[in-house]
Amino acid sequence: MEEEVSFGDTASVAEPSEKLATLTAERDQLQDLAMRRQAEFENFRKRVQREQMEFAEYSSMEAVRSLLPSLDDFERALKSAPAGPESSEFVKGVELIYQRLLESVKKLGLEPIETANQKFDPHSHHAVDKVENSEVEEDTILDEYQRGYNFKGRLLRPAMVKVSVQK
Repeated sequence: MEEEVSFGDTASVAEPSEKLATLTAERDQLQDLAMRRQAEFENFRKRVQREQMEFAEYSSMEAVRSLLPSLDDFERALKSAPAGPESSEFVKGVELIYQRLLESVKKLGLEPIETANQKFDPHSHHAVDKVENSEVEEDTILDEYQRGYNFKGRLLRPAMVKVSVQK
């Protein structure tokens, strides 16, 4: 007589492997969720840092912008200064103050826009006058009425210029 040996129900053998597969899938989902949340948090942290830096840059840009009228006034005063020995010491003093102020704002990131003999660029120049001139190329800057500035690579104020045109 042969006895049949039974190793248990096949359903009970399949049940632990199904549980293992289910638990493995849940673990994978939770790991994926944790990695996504960590990546989201890193992106959030970087965005907050970038916004703080932009805010600090913007606030210093506004402080420098508020000093531009004073720089303009110094430039106008120096252009219209009377010539002569009696005023030379005064003019030197005004020029010294102007240079110190200009150097201070340059350290903060202010950069004057060059206009002398440059081609007109509508992104950094504002043409307030156009004059016929056949001696120079068209769209050449002839004169600067008000200096323009960049601040840390960004346009702070365009230069007001006179531009040549040809007919």
